[in-house]
Amino acid sequence: MQKATIQTEPLTCPSCVQKIENATKSLDGVDKESVKVLFNSSKVKFDFDPAKVSLEDVVKAITALGYEVVKSQAKD
Repeated sequence: MQKATIQTEPLTCPSCVQKIENATKSLDGVDKESVKVLFNSSKVKFDFDPAKVSLEDVVKAITALGYEVVKSQAKD
């Protein structure tokens, strides 16, 4: 498992957090228990299995909702 952080454009409401959380959790390979969307800092933190899903796949899922990703980073 790798840890990742994705910085999005500023989130404006709690439903934004819920939408991003649900989209991230729905991806096979993302540890659903680890997903945390931080409203105040507009960050998405999660663990994922790079053999099943890429960081780019998660970024695509978030941008498909209409949110801009400012920066993404994964580390072992």
